[in-house]
Amino acid sequence: MGKEIRLGKIVMYVVIISIVGVAGLIGARMLIAPSFSAVEGDYRYQWHRVANEQEWKDIKVKHQGNSYCKGCHSDQDARVAASEHAKVQCENCHGAAYSHPEDPKKLSVDKGRGLCLRCHAYLPYRPDTYTELPVQENRPQPISKLKMINPDTHNPDMGCVTCHDPHKTGFK
Repeated sequence: MGKEIRLGKIVMYVVIISIVGVAGLIGARMLIAPSFSAVEGDYRYQWHRVANEQEWKDIKVKHQGNSYCKGCHSDQDARVAASEHAKVQCENCHGAAYSHPEDPKKLSVDKGRGLCLRCHAYLPYRPDTYTELPVQENRPQPISKLKMINPDTHNPDMGCVTCHDPHKTGFK
């Protein structure tokens, strides 16, 4: 008789939890905007709020890519393309080009050490001063070696661009 009571309680708890779960899902769906749905039948990537599509279309694209810069700066583009920085987008260093050339000051580059150290600072978990980035299927190959420096010992009071030309990754 004790086993029957325990089994009955377990069933009751499972039913209560199921009812609360279903009620929670229905409640959560009521909080989501009615226009939130998958468009064009693709349930993997098309989920969005249909009512605000125009808002997203009206947002000006901030990053233009190297092809945008190449139109006016073909000389710099050629130098970078022949260097170790060939795969680095201009906007990684110069900032987003969304208001350029209307506002040329938008693309003033920070010539401080911090910009170069984002990629070139020595990190103790890297095996040595030169390291190869991990091979990935979606990354173009080959990947060149990335030179690491210790910012505390490598000319700590100087800006990197004092000696190095980032457009050709060498000394000036």
